Amino acid sequence: MTSTTNHQFKLAKRPVGMVQRSDFDYTESPVPVPGDGEVLVKILYISLDPAMRGWMNEGKSYIPPVGIGEVMRAGAVGRVIASNDPAVAVGEHVLGILGVQEYAVAKAKGLTKVDPKLVPLPVYLGTLGMPGMTAYFGLLEVGKPKAGDTVVVSGAAGAVGQVVGQIAKIKGCRVVGIAGGKDKCDYVRSIGFDAAIDYKHEDVKAALRQHCPKGVDVYFDNVGGEILDAVLTQLAMHARIVICGAISQYNETQITGPRNYVSLLVHRASMTGMVVFDYASRYGEAAREMAGWMASGQLKTREDIVEGLETFPETLLKLFKGENTGKLVLKVADA
Repeated sequence: MTSTTNHQFKLAKRPVGMVQRSDFDYTESPVPVPGDGEVLVKILYISLDPAMRGWMNEGKSYIPPVGIGEVMRAGAVGRVIASNDPAVAVGEHVLGILGVQEYAVAKAKGLTKVDPKLVPLPVYLGTLGMPGMTAYFGLLEVGKPKAGDTVVVSGAAGAVGQVVGQIAKIKGCRVVGIAGGKDKCDYVRSIGFDAAIDYKHEDVKAALRQHCPKGVDVYFDNVGGEILDAVLTQLAMHARIVICGAISQYNETQITGPRNYVSLLVHRASMTGMVVFDYASRYGEAAREMAGWMASGQLKTREDIVEGLETFPETLLKLFKGENTGKLVLKVADA
């Protein structure tokens, strides 16, 4: 162990609107000692996800909110430096909900072992982590794409969107990504999307008519708001809309719902919400299949890595400002 001090970000108050550094307390405490059946993990990389904004809010959701004064919830990967469970050895690498901090104690049975020799550790927070699982099950189980379908993905250059589009291509679909800015659109085309729409500089409705002349069969929605409304005007018959996220709305104090929802009736379409935790018992099968696609070159991954635990509040904001391409990861320590 290189330190006896653990630095942590704790939720100080419920954010109103955009998250600010003042919503957190940056604290020091002694490195914790694992109890029976627990391990001590030195955190190396932390996953930064749009869902974290929702976890800060009071109120009913699919998971209890982070409590005031609690370490901010986050997925992370790290190295075990002390173990009181024979199933996990010192030196092994593990993945779990470990929080925004340098060291974490966790029940060994709640962690997943990962092998940095197979893929770099940040990939276990992205394509082989929660975002990849979200993409896999959201598209295949909820979107149910068929070969020849037109699939549209918003947030296409993000952690989930980049994987959704590539899986849709593997399944024989035509894929159109919606992203913000030339660089992001160039990126999604470079990983195999058939077309990209720059919502910052293009008329999204007009571009959808151009790129989806037969309508949209599957829409994987990561953003909500005006882009969801635009896609609703271009649905094919029996279209399936996967509501994965609504990042355009997370920091709004007044939520805007879909205005063009009558299109669901006209086109006999469905709009279904999905939460990745519902598929937890099947993560293994998804990881195996996606690892195979990665090995064959069919599935590419990109991580946007920012160094320094102390930068957490500002780095999290990159998600909501659209400044990241690929999976946003906070590097805490060298592997």
